[in-house]
Amino acid sequence: MFEAPYPPYDPTDPEGFSYTTVVHRWPVIITGVIDRLHRLSHDLCLEMNASEIETEKQTFKLRIDEAKGIIEKISRLKYDMGRNYIMQEIPEDGEPAQVYNSELQRLEKNAKNTWFTAPWLFAECYLYRLLRSYFVETTEWSSFDPFASQKTETFKQSSRAIYQIATTMHELEDEHVKIESDSDKLGILFKEMIQMCLWSVPLDLSLLTHLSTSDIEHLQTVGKDAQAARSDFILRDDQGTVWNHVKSLTQGRVDFVLDNGGCCLFTDLVFADFLVTYTPHVATVVFHPKLIPWFVSDVTPNDFSETISSLLDPTFLPPLPEMSYDHLQSMVQRWKTYIDKGVFTLSVPAATPLGGGVGAETGEFWTTPLPYWDLQLHAPELWSFLKDSDLVIFKGVVISYRKLTGDVQWPAWTPFSTALGPLAGSFPLLSLRTNKADVVVGIDREVAEQLDGSGSKWRVDGK
Repeated sequence: MFEAPYPPYDPTDPEGFSYTTVVHRWPVIITGVIDRLHRLSHDLCLEMNASEIETEKQTFKLRIDEAKGIIEKISRLKYDMGRNYIMQEIPEDGEPAQVYNSELQRLEKNAKNTWFTAPWLFAECYLYRLLRSYFVETTEWSSFDPFASQKTETFKQSSRAIYQIATTMHELEDEHVKIESDSDKLGILFKEMIQMCLWSVPLDLSLLTHLSTSDIEHLQTVGKDAQAARSDFILRDDQGTVWNHVKSLTQGRVDFVLDNGGCCLFTDLVFADFLVTYTPHVATVVFHPKLIPWFVSDVTPNDFSETISSLLDPTFLPPLPEMSYDHLQSMVQRWKTYIDKGVFTLSVPAATPLGGGVGAETGEFWTTPLPYWDLQLHAPELWSFLKDSDLVIFKGVVISYRKLTGDVQWPAWTPFSTALGPLAGSFPLLSLRTNKADVVVGIDREVAEQLDGSGSKWRVDGK
């Protein structure tokens, strides 16, 4: 098993970002789950009191009692966390837990099995798996996603960006043939798509409205200007390299290891749509979701399906003034057709319930605490599947990049391929990431040292 030459980040340093996360962010997340359950329990009490059917009353009572039990467990978790108590083994609840419990036993031998001494990556993954166990052990709440409503509300708040992007993609349709046959134009648009997918913001519309051959030089200038305006915020830029790789493909396959839902998933789908619809290089796209509620906002199979159905429902994101629902509907209907034909696919069955099920076994690895350099060792079937991909895109401002690099205290100028450990060279991969955790690699040493000396929080502020 690969061991990095540097230690992992952990909360032992009060000045570190991981310490701030344990002290401030995790309790907020936990409290949010408790509040959600309290509100739902209140509503259930009202329904129970209004019901005149005894069997219904008993079901309501069971749900309320089980919610109370979950709240008690989460409250105890919050108490233990704040006092740096020992992290308890995850119960045998029918879902994968052994990898967590084995690691807890190993950490115990080194006296690093408490909330403020365990490696940050392990502890954070463990937190979400432990929360999942509280729901799995019930009758009425085993399929409940405590973050679902939060994901939905956040999605709705992105309606303006979603409509703007949909209109942009509509404007491409009239130039479909010209775009697909012109590598220079595709290259410009490809870079815009990458940055849209990275930042989850609308594309630069000025780029996409003048696509005649005579305007190509102007477009290239606009593209350079638009990207130059963002260049101060980009510390590692491999757009040219990845485009050269993509344009060498013919009818290839691209995989997205998904991160956030909502607008982030929407931009992933737009990027995938562009690759399949407007380039001759990609024929299929595979999306890899998480099988349990994960890091609050990560995409589950149900989230993926509901995103499509919600976007086709005009009441979900009512059109804003001067914005066309037809543009959005046309694009999402195309995605639905791609799903029906297998052009867009999930890596697990679309109907996979929370926790997994038949045919979803390869998806279990994504919700373990293991770095991705352990992929071949611990998930050989998934590794073999990804080996057949022409490009694997790892989305994620936090967890994907941390797992790619092991969340290790690498010097910032460490080559990315070195930080990948045994995963390097397994398949072509692209990491799209904004800095929201301490670990960062592949940065010029002079730049990294200058930023470290500037006093800014460049490693964690997301800019």
